[in-house]
Amino acid sequence: MPQWTVPPDLKEILQRYLQEARDAVVWKLDGLSPYDARRPLVPTGTNLLGLVKHLAGVEFGYLGDVFGRPITDRPDWLDAMDDEANIDLFAGADESVESIIALYRRAWAHSDATIAALDLDATGTVPWWRRREVSLQQILVHVIAETHRHAGHADLVRELIDGEAGLRADNNNLPDGDQAWWQDYRERLEQIASEATS
Repeated sequence: MPQWTVPPDLKEILQRYLQEARDAVVWKLDGLSPYDARRPLVPTGTNLLGLVKHLAGVEFGYLGDVFGRPITDRPDWLDAMDDEANIDLFAGADESVESIIALYRRAWAHSDATIAALDLDATGTVPWWRRREVSLQQILVHVIAETHRHAGHADLVRELIDGEAGLRADNNNLPDGDQAWWQDYRERLEQIASEATS
């Protein structure tokens, strides 16, 4: 049986998947008003701009602090997370959409510098994890998974705001159906759900 080996460009592959998720999350804010960017559309308050702010904090922490590479000019809210629950999951009225996107892009640059500077087997410490010692590869996979998870949240929140859905601006990855097709499809799924017994 052939043994799997690490491809020589694994770091590049991982970084590409991370960037695709980053781009998807930011794209979900395109064309929205400041109100719609902040609207909490589910009972737990999930909102698009909060997701972007949260992901900036994720990258500053996991691909910065964990590897002894803290950012300069650290946003105050990063240090206030123990004092105010979910402070990283919403943007205040004084935090513009543009400033949160710029912060996220700053996090990308900081993370990308960490990825470029370290080997995948470089170790760091996550103080809040049970198994604290981690590798860059492990953290990259973790951040990719978290970013894609929140990209899915962002997709659903955007659809609740104005019906816009899809994977990317250049490829929505959805069937080519008009509004009537989607309504019929949804009604069919509702009928199946109401008839289900197990």
